Amino acid sequence: MDSRSSTSSSSSSPFDMVSSALGRYIPRRGAAAAAGSADAQGDRTARRRVHADPAPGRQEQILGAVNLDRDLRITRCNLDAPVFAGVEAVTGSSFVDLLPPGDVPTVTRRLRQVLETGEPHVARVQRLRRGDGSELVVSMSILAAAAPPESLTVTLIAMARRLHLYAAETAIGTSLDIGETAQSLAESLLAWGDVAAIDLDFAVWTGEVVTEQPQGRVRLRRAALVPDRVWPDGYVTPGDDLPGDASRLLSQAIRRDDAAQAIVIPDREAIERVLGSPRLVRALVPGDRAAEVACIPLVLDAEPPVVLGVAEVWRRADRPFADSELLDLQELVARTSHHVDLARQHQREHTQVLALQRRLLPRTGGDTIETACVYEPATPDSAGVGGDWANSFPLPDGRTALVVGDVVGHGLGAAATMGQLSMEARALLSAGLAPDEVLEHLDETVALLDDAESGLAAGYSALGSSCCIAVYDPVSHHVALSSAGHLPPVLVPPDGPAGPVALRAHPGLGAEFALREPFDVHAFAAPPGSLLALYTDGLVEDPAESIDDGIGRLTDAVSRVHPWDALQQAARCVVSALAPVRRRDDVTLLLARMIGYRKGDTATWRLPARGDAAARARTLVSALLGQWRTREDTRDTVLLVVDELVANAIRYAEGPLTVRLIRTGDGFLCEVGDTGNGRPRLGRNELLDDGGRGLHVVHGLSTRWGVRWTDTGKVVWAAVAR
Repeated sequence: MDSRSSTSSSSSSPFDMVSSALGRYIPRRGAAAAAGSADAQGDRTARRRVHADPAPGRQEQILGAVNLDRDLRITRCNLDAPVFAGVEAVTGSSFVDLLPPGDVPTVTRRLRQVLETGEPHVARVQRLRRGDGSELVVSMSILAAAAPPESLTVTLIAMARRLHLYAAETAIGTSLDIGETAQSLAESLLAWGDVAAIDLDFAVWTGEVVTEQPQGRVRLRRAALVPDRVWPDGYVTPGDDLPGDASRLLSQAIRRDDAAQAIVIPDREAIERVLGSPRLVRALVPGDRAAEVACIPLVLDAEPPVVLGVAEVWRRADRPFADSELLDLQELVARTSHHVDLARQHQREHTQVLALQRRLLPRTGGDTIETACVYEPATPDSAGVGGDWANSFPLPDGRTALVVGDVVGHGLGAAATMGQLSMEARALLSAGLAPDEVLEHLDETVALLDDAESGLAAGYSALGSSCCIAVYDPVSHHVALSSAGHLPPVLVPPDGPAGPVALRAHPGLGAEFALREPFDVHAFAAPPGSLLALYTDGLVEDPAESIDDGIGRLTDAVSRVHPWDALQQAARCVVSALAPVRRRDDVTLLLARMIGYRKGDTATWRLPARGDAAARARTLVSALLGQWRTREDTRDTVLLVVDELVANAIRYAEGPLTVRLIRTGDGFLCEVGDTGNGRPRLGRNELLDDGGRGLHVVHGLSTRWGVRWTDTGKVVWAAVAR
């Protein structure tokens, strides 16, 4: 090899090599030969260029190069090809001045990355701004220059229509968000015009089923608009609804002869004549220079076809649409309409699941407990909710239930299971079942849902789901807790060390029959001022540490919550401090601050099961009601309810009785416990019936009554209003 040739080659910069290749990029037979080659390969659409064709014998240059220094300023450029006309790459100016404002941060980051690492960034689909406000779509590659001060070489290839169609379709299908999908489509359409807008049927935004609606009821909303600039007053921008007249006009225009078709309004006079009013011109025409518009329907291929919206591409008067360009526009919109429909379906699922999630979120606590809940999905573009769920609700007997669960998976399958388990748990707890008994029923439900023969699974398995149930008694200030494969709650007592509640490990819900174990009930004291944190594993799991370390960090964070802190704000701070930056799972935290009843608002007596027990109970309760200065009519009602409950316990149960009276915010709660296991039932109370009249008296005098089961028997309770 010649040494001089070698030296010359090694000293050439990427800019010099690209510049020397400009004349050799397209085959020498010119644009006509290239078009003929495309036709030979099956492209049946004739392409007519908007700009003047090059002279015969010359080559159509679509490759250019720009050299940048380390401050990203242009030092040299070779953008002499006609296709780059209007791209003002001036030596000494900043390269980012050629970019749309929204692309500046991303491209700047890419340029700096190549500067630091030397690794090239190849074939980025990018828009460049022309001096007249229009934009040029190019394929941009960033290369490290040979030596300073020439630090970067940026090559620009003006994208051919067929290449642009392929690149645009690929880019548009990368998101399931309606706004992002519409924005990607609008940016791709900008290669054919100066302004592009996407207007979608309002039903697409809400995720509803889009059908062929009567034309008078069509409602369009602007989903995307490019380029990013200051628009005239009154012009419809993204998020705004088009005027009703404009929606009907566009719908009628594209639905000619009962078939959706593209239309072109060729000049400004025709546009103003069709719109018919200055108000519609201000709303739909993007500026004084806009003189021609192509409206292409987004049609879902169905039977019959369904119109999802309209894509509008605007041009100046000196750039009329060629037939081949209109075919390209229709082809791109047709190829990508199904992406818009996929985003609509995702939005529908998103809306449904979020509605369910809102129904499952805990309501505010009552007089005896304060609760706060934070839920954050793993990723913003998920279906809106995963399998995590939390709930807190008052039980009819004055206690409060706290429930947190983690259902396997995401989306509608997990949401349906989550909703079913949550509602079932609430119903069973309200019926008086203990936490361990509720988990037994949930375990059977999960096993049933996974039974393929039942038809309920629908391709989704909930095996391995977990749940933790805590029931707080505001009188005894104790919590009864059961867990099915869930992480232990964290307890922060007012005057003691904080830490996780000791629980025996359990395999979870829906385990195989041979692996099933009885659910335990763990009872512990939670005096007023205690803070209990129930959570899902997404809050404490981190690949870099053990789960015990994560629970330790949660314990420290919850311990720093001051008794006077607003609980909802405190819950957000805990999640913000602990949740991983890159989440692999949903995050749920339920905080409960125990308040309980004051000691002077409750009284408990133990009485032998003898014939005089009812009279003894009336005497004790009457004296207490006198101390509480209760109204006479309310006192008589409470005494009669207590008398009937005690008489019923003596008649049908055995062993000593426990009588408890609680003064609540809106009345009184009367409780009578015994050692019997029979369930009191409200019969029809026929005229000659000798039993069951006591429960009818209780039913008529109380606002609600019920039974809850204990380890030693049952408690029958009744609530009386003031």
